[in-house]
Parts: sequence; structure tokens; C-alpha cells
Amino acid sequence: MDAADAARNWAAVWSEAWPKRDIDAILALYADSVVYRALAFREADRGPDGVRRYLNTNFAVEDEIECRFGDPIVADDRAAVEWWASWIERGEQLTLAGVTVLRFDPDGKVVDHRDYWNEIERLEPPYAGW
Repeated sequence: MDAADAARNWAAVWSEAWPKRDIDAILALYADSVVYRALAFREADRGPDGVRRYLNTNFAVEDEIECRFGDPIVADDRAAVEWWASWIERGEQLTLAGVTVLRFDPDGKVVDHRDYWNEIERLEPPYAGW
């Protein structure tokens, strides 16, 4: 699978699985050697167990999840995918707008995942033209 197909698949799976909190569907996207860095200044989560731990922790506090993913930007074995997501977290409204930078192995599995985002404490739809 080439990186463009892998990135489109990644975005499609996340868009369906995140609102459902379907961790197994998401984990199927990642290689056993994955390094998953959701926060730039925190130690990365490693391997499927690390990703599962991260997702379990976060999905447990997210309610009424809405998410959208843009078209991937791809070069060689890497892709950047823009996303916009809103949910209720511990009774508070939250919206994140960000990008995930991915690197894929030859089988189309993610071996490196890095998230970068901005957030605001309200439910905010994407701006015009997003």
C-alpha cells in the first residue's frame, strides 16, 4: 500500500472509529513498532499496548465526539492529515483543530504518529473553507 492510500485509510478509519471509541479499529492501523506521540513534550506511547493505554484514557472522558479529517498531504512514506474535533470532556465543551504527521511502513501501517493542535474551550464548527 502506498502512503497516499494508507493516509486516506487512516483518516477514514479514525473518522468512523473515534466517535464510536472503537479502539480495535484504530489499533489495526498501527505497526507493532509504532511510536505514538500525542503531546510533543511528553514521552511517546510505544507499541499497540501504549496506543491502547493512551486511547483508553482519553476516550473514557470524551462524550458527544464529532470529528472531521481533511485530505492527506503526502510525500514519500509520510503524510500530514488535518483534523477538527469537538466533544464534551468532564462536562466542559472542547474543540481541537490540528494535524497528525504520520510515517508508514511498506505494508501501510503507521510506524510514527505525531499530533499537533490548538484548542478552545467551546464547541466550535470549522471555519468557512476548512
